[in-house]
Amino acid sequence: MKSLSIFGTSSDAGKSTLSFAITYLLASRGISVAPFKAQNVSNNSQVTDAGGEIAIPQYFAAEAIGLKTTPDMNPILLKSGGKSKAHMIINGKNVGNKNVWSYYRDIDKLKPHVKRAFNNLSKNYECIVAEGAGSPVELNLMSKDLSNIYIADEFNTKIILVADIQRGGVFASIYGVYNLLPKKLRKNVIGVVVNKFQGDMTLFDEGVKIIEKKFKIPVLGVVPYKPFNLGFEDSASIMNYVQDTKDAKVKVGVIKLPHISNFTDFEPLVVDKEVELSFISNAEDMANCDLVIIPGSKRVVDDLLWLRERGFEKGLKSKDTKVVAICGGYEMMFEKILDPLKIESDAELTLGFGRLKGEITFQKEKIVKKGTYRIFKHVVDGYEVHNGIANKRSKVKKNLYATFIHGLFDSDEIRELIFKEINQNYKGYNFKEFKSQAIKEFASHIDEHINMHKILNLLDN
Repeated sequence: MKSLSIFGTSSDAGKSTLSFAITYLLASRGISVAPFKAQNVSNNSQVTDAGGEIAIPQYFAAEAIGLKTTPDMNPILLKSGGKSKAHMIINGKNVGNKNVWSYYRDIDKLKPHVKRAFNNLSKNYECIVAEGAGSPVELNLMSKDLSNIYIADEFNTKIILVADIQRGGVFASIYGVYNLLPKKLRKNVIGVVVNKFQGDMTLFDEGVKIIEKKFKIPVLGVVPYKPFNLGFEDSASIMNYVQDTKDAKVKVGVIKLPHISNFTDFEPLVVDKEVELSFISNAEDMANCDLVIIPGSKRVVDDLLWLRERGFEKGLKSKDTKVVAICGGYEMMFEKILDPLKIESDAELTLGFGRLKGEITFQKEKIVKKGTYRIFKHVVDGYEVHNGIANKRSKVKKNLYATFIHGLFDSDEIRELIFKEINQNYKGYNFKEFKSQAIKEFASHIDEHINMHKILNLLDN
């Protein structure tokens, strides 16, 4: 069986969700399949079962079908480093910062890592579903494109194009991307999926005929828009969530830090019908929140200074403000942040908000681990990704819950502990059951509207 590449005809066309859904549907049909993305740019990562970091979409897709996760599923991960630099992770391990120019200059040195990872997966799985990145036909960058052109060419993958009809210009985007692909890859395009359709489906019947007859590209499906508030790749995606708040009992504000990371921490809150979640950028908005969350940050000192400049400090220092501080947010709550090796900034000493006594010290070696932790008197499954060191992983003070541990809101007990302090009528829900059911429903939605039988036949040829 051939492996499959999912190319978008634009950014945010729905590559991640379609890649996840097709991976899930192949697995449900008895195909041994694994998710893959050669190179990802995201501050949202997870710690794999084998150790090391990968981006959320590949972790999420693997977890959904019960696979053990490994760095082979996303061998190159770039995180925002500021000033045109990126924090580079290769095969799950931090290798330091790279500026954009040197990254592209050295792109050929990264190809062996990508090739090795893909080949490792190919030894164990019949089919690899390789998610692309952005548009595959940025002509000035095609020779340096690891996730789209390199994978499709090197491994002769079949290709599905996914187009976002909500953006407008869907015909131009499909026609343009297809015809700008190298001739070899055009032959491997098995069809296009028109995504995020809203309204009367019959109105696009003529559109399907145009794509198939004039463009000579098979239409594998037209997928109606369906919100899916799980597995977000980037902060732009999670902030486009759709939430029903008519039964909300608790108002939660997540501070929208410039370098916010690991924002999938808040997925259990997005889908919680008793929580009204908002991302806030102004200190005045804290007054409308029962709880304020300081999330993880890729650049803790820079984001702390941003909070000061925006007037958040007074509210965050006040013991009357109910705060949950996670990872980078936890580090900000200490009296001092010490960075003698200048790991995160040029400042060796930065004053924190001081609601926790003591100091945080940044060390060169990053802590990257997952496990079962006891925090806030409850046992939770979670993970750690941080350079800062403190004497405890979590602390509780008046109106403050602070921890290094990501994934704490996945715990029904933790949500009930914190939200019932705010509103005793908060009931809670089983997030694990909700997630499992939501995944099944979304995959069924995709299955209903794309031709999986045809896709399977084309992958076998």
